[in-house]
Amino acid sequence: MNKKTIAAALTALPLALTACGSPSPGADGGAGPVKLEFWGWAPGYDKSVELFNAAHKDVQVTFNKLPSGGKGGYDKMFSAVKAGNAPCLAQIGFESMPTFLMENALEDVTSETAGARGQFIPWTWNHVSIVGKTYGIPVDTGPTGLYYRKDVFDKYGIAVPKTWDEFAKAAEKLHQADPKAYILNLRAVDLAGLAWQSGAKWFSTEADSWKVAVNSPETRRMAEFWQGLIDKKLVNVTDEGYSAAWWSSLQSGKVATAIGAVWLHPLIAENAPAAKGKFAVAPMPQWAAGEKKFGNEGGSGTAVLKGCAHKKEAVEFATWMSTDPGSLKNLIKVTGIYPAATAGLSLPEVNTGVDYYGGQNIFQVFAEAAQNTDTSWQWGPMQSQFGADLTDSVNVAYSGKGTLPNQLDALQAKTVEAMRTKGLKVAG
Repeated sequence: MNKKTIAAALTALPLALTACGSPSPGADGGAGPVKLEFWGWAPGYDKSVELFNAAHKDVQVTFNKLPSGGKGGYDKMFSAVKAGNAPCLAQIGFESMPTFLMENALEDVTSETAGARGQFIPWTWNHVSIVGKTYGIPVDTGPTGLYYRKDVFDKYGIAVPKTWDEFAKAAEKLHQADPKAYILNLRAVDLAGLAWQSGAKWFSTEADSWKVAVNSPETRRMAEFWQGLIDKKLVNVTDEGYSAAWWSSLQSGKVATAIGAVWLHPLIAENAPAAKGKFAVAPMPQWAAGEKKFGNEGGSGTAVLKGCAHKKEAVEFATWMSTDPGSLKNLIKVTGIYPAATAGLSLPEVNTGVDYYGGQNIFQVFAEAAQNTDTSWQWGPMQSQFGADLTDSVNVAYSGKGTLPNQLDALQAKTVEAMRTKGLKVAG
């Protein structure tokens, strides 16, 4: 399938040749096992691979850890595909699956996955399937919550905000009490989930064309709210997410909250150990009192990359990793996933207290979020480029050379132009 054909197919996106691994006589009935290589970055994946290898003699998987996708992992995958020496398996975020298809980097495993579909939450399957063809197995979703420092809130008499209006008042109260403290470090990557919660749909399809609505009223409402806090210097915008400074600010309490998905919880515990017992998780603040509307941040699949000579075995492993109880228990505990497999939602590991969070059953918060998330959200076909452009646009606003609302207009125009340059039809 050439890029022109792929581009045409992606206009109807419903979302939202070297053998990989070592040649193995086991694939042809010989004595040796089929050997597969798996690239990814999430903590805990290596342990699930170990569990699989211990239980399977005919297929053996080697996990190689890369930088995260946006930090160079995806670029390495693309390069390996072009060079003809890509691994069979790769960790790919839902948002990047269309980009991988645009780059002709995925294997069609529709027939190999036919028996697995019923084991997963339906909307997650949509994110590994494009135009009726499937390219991998879902692993997890990213329901979001508000991580907050209980001790800081208690110290300054701040109630946990239930609405964004209350959040703004809490931000002001905190900063007045301690001018060096902020309610949040607002990252560019937070904005997609916040727009999702606000009711935005950045990408959709109409007939054979894409519709882009990055600057929709729903997104603008969200952007104007945060610009107001930026103007009053009530949120921090100087620390890159997951940097040493970002973790330090959470550990010290100088930044009192973090917006994030369920998978953020073990990362906070690992990178802010001195704050053990001081964090809790609350539902995301709502735009109107009494509402229950949430966004999603992340979610991923195990994809089969172009050139894989052992698609059947690759799908066997990927399905096992996402559905086996032992693997799921490991991924829930270490990786912090919220399972895409329906069987995973009944495991005790997603309904228990977490020691770092003072024994709070934080999964109840994320379960409510997952049940009240609009699952019709779609990702666009050029997410790598869009993500970079989004970050650039946000940084312009953060530098004081623009605002978040007016940068949305610039991002809208840039996104439409980039998609048309790639040969995609864009309405409007």
